[in-house]
Amino acid sequence: MAIRLTSVLAASCLFLASLPAFAADKPTDPQIAHIAYTAGVIDIDAAKQALKKAHNKDVKAFAEDMLRDHKAVNDQALALVKKLKVTPEDNATSEALTKAAKAEHAKLAKLSGAAFDKAYVANEVAYHKQVNGALKDLLIPSATNPELKDLLETGLKIFQGHEEHAEHVQSELK
Repeated sequence: MAIRLTSVLAASCLFLASLPAFAADKPTDPQIAHIAYTAGVIDIDAAKQALKKAHNKDVKAFAEDMLRDHKAVNDQALALVKKLKVTPEDNATSEALTKAAKAEHAKLAKLSGAAFDKAYVANEVAYHKQVNGALKDLLIPSATNPELKDLLETGLKIFQGHEEHAEHVQSELK
């Protein structure tokens, strides 16, 4: 369990460490779009992994919700950037998210059974806390395009529900 907590904290630090770079210079809309899309892709990939490896029916149902909801939001984001003729920009935050996600995916791949289920859900709780905090405190306030801001606000409401759902599933696994 200590190793699991350490990996969650390490991923958190990677993600949060990239945010101060934007503190003085807020991210642009193309950077925000890329961060938000990247965060969604990461959760889609995690859900796909969970659907293959999870044993607990509630964990599988949660993963199905993550796959459906994050895919829907990412599809809306893609449609919006196409409509606005905006090219999302890779940046330090999206790169840090991707790097941390690859490491977490590899760690989860080594687990099975109840150990996988608990680790996946614990990561989802931590991940949604991070992403929701970033949306609320940095990405939404920094967005200048009203349609992008609206999409981010809608996503935040959905993802806050995911955080609560993950916490509920986590409490049932103990």
